[in-house]
Amino acid sequence: MGLAKRAVLFSIMIMVGICGLSMAAVYNVGDSAGWTILGGGLDYQDWAATKKFFVGDILVFEYNNQYHDVTQVNVEDFKSCNPESPITRYGNGTDAVTLASPGEYYFLCGFPGHCQAGQKLHITVNSAGSAASPIPPANNVAPSPYTTKLSSLAMTFAVILPSFLLLV
Repeated sequence: MGLAKRAVLFSIMIMVGICGLSMAAVYNVGDSAGWTILGGGLDYQDWAATKKFFVGDILVFEYNNQYHDVTQVNVEDFKSCNPESPITRYGNGTDAVTLASPGEYYFLCGFPGHCQAGQKLHITVNSAGSAASPIPPANNVAPSPYTTKLSSLAMTFAVILPSFLLLV
């Protein structure tokens, strides 16, 4: 095989690998119910308990912005349902929040009474290399079609690297 063809093939393999690395999991908070207090008893902590969040993952909050918002707060304000000193406040109705660093994240609805009614979410974000044990999936819950983990990158290289070495 010519050197030019090998270079093109190698470039394609590198791009596929990079795409695998850059993909993050995207979670729709509350799944089809969204971010609301009208979710028929939806418990956001139960929702989060079936997921494992990593740096780079994205939370999508979908809600009616006439009646709700998304307010990121510290732990004390989360416990007391106090939206008055937000870290960040979102109000578009479809907000994508990228989890930029490992640690604890706290969200609540800043409209009066909504947090007290259960419209709040606490999650733990793990670093990409975290070796914590996986959380078992809830019964009858299908994995998100948007969820892609770094293991796909490892599989990509495990398949492509030997193929490339055969070409050399």
